[in-house]
Amino acid sequence: MDITLFSPKGTHSHHFFSLSNQQLQQSNGDQIALDMQTNNNNNIQPQNSCHTSTSRSSDSGEPCADTTGGNKWASKLLKECARAISDKDSSKIHHLLWMLNELASPYGDCDQKLASYFLQALFCKATESGQRCYKTLTSVAEKSHSFDSARKLILKFQEVSPWTTFGHVASNGAILEALDGETKLHIIDMSNTLCTQWPTLLEALATRNDETPHLKLTVVVTVSLVRLVMKEIGQRMEKFARLMGVPFEFKVITGLNRLVELTKETLGVKEDEAVAVNCIGALRRVAVEERGAVIQMFQSLKPKVVTIVEEEADLTSSRYDFVKCFEECLRFYTLYFEMLEESFVPTSNERLMLERECSRDIVRVLACDDDNNSSNNGNGDREEEECERRERGSQWAEKLKEAAFSPVGFSDDVVDDVKALLKRYRAGWGLVLPQGDDNTSGIYLTWKEEPVVWASAWKP
Repeated sequence: MDITLFSPKGTHSHHFFSLSNQQLQQSNGDQIALDMQTNNNNNIQPQNSCHTSTSRSSDSGEPCADTTGGNKWASKLLKECARAISDKDSSKIHHLLWMLNELASPYGDCDQKLASYFLQALFCKATESGQRCYKTLTSVAEKSHSFDSARKLILKFQEVSPWTTFGHVASNGAILEALDGETKLHIIDMSNTLCTQWPTLLEALATRNDETPHLKLTVVVTVSLVRLVMKEIGQRMEKFARLMGVPFEFKVITGLNRLVELTKETLGVKEDEAVAVNCIGALRRVAVEERGAVIQMFQSLKPKVVTIVEEEADLTSSRYDFVKCFEECLRFYTLYFEMLEESFVPTSNERLMLERECSRDIVRVLACDDDNNSSNNGNGDREEEECERRERGSQWAEKLKEAAFSPVGFSDDVVDDVKALLKRYRAGWGLVLPQGDDNTSGIYLTWKEEPVVWASAWKP
């Protein structure tokens, strides 16, 4: 990700809704994707004028006359447009898309940003151009991706928000406790998190009272953007392990069509190794109908522990009901965008980059047909990446129990570590623990009392 890709140059303007109804039906969405990714690329400058009487001025921070009946105008207009698309009301669709285009801006306030990114998905849905738009967005991101920009983005996000570090701390604690006393460790990482989780675990292994164990880390890469930088990440991990004095072996597995194809032999699992499987944000990328089989595959590895971390949203059970899926997607990303708005300064390039990443996922979930991916795509190594169908913790827990996994409650020490982590961040973050004897639901990171990330540990 090149930071300059996401900063504006010139005057912000969207032209793609100055269309007739016929043109609206014929557009393929590619130009929208390019406009959203490449327009306005130097310094972040919000729109400073209202296009209509209902738009809001980002420059002043005050709303213009709001005919939608409240400050949260984006949610109302977007939901109304989603219903119109579901009802195939072409006149209403055209009117609402035009209105949203006049109000939206990726450089404005939270409502304007949500309107901008969800507008893109709605347009693609209305014109059946989601697959082409998604491929264009992904291609642009790949061409500008580099290790340095990815590293800077991740470190800054971890500095201002526990969104990712919450899962790292909880999972590392569960893994260390499950592998305590073992001399040959094999961690299978399916997380696509650029190995940012593992330096603290290496430090913990280096300071163990008994003999320092041998660690084999096998990283299964299912996201093309991560694949591009794994060579440099591997070199850095090996250098850090030498510095810590931990015997270390690093292996990367790429080129898989589907995670379900993994086997004990492919992963190089040996009988004398204590195995841990770590999945942070990985299961949601698996095709919905294959998730049970992937979890069963975990069983075949005979792991000491499996750690699962997923964002708390249900974009799966409603995937054939566009309006319900849209509303849940909007709910989740509204929380996420509001969190970003309060965590970063208004001119943060990193914040804009994180929002850009969301734009691809939103298009993927709302405007791409899951059932036609295989035949339309023809590039198997992206099937997992393209799914993005989140499920709630309770839904994942049910799948894991069906596969004969039992929950492992987080110890008091691990919970204390998570609580200490949250104290490093601004007010608004919280931790929800299981109630009573119920440890099937794992633990939840909350933002302003809303669950946003679920972490859990399981054993066969």
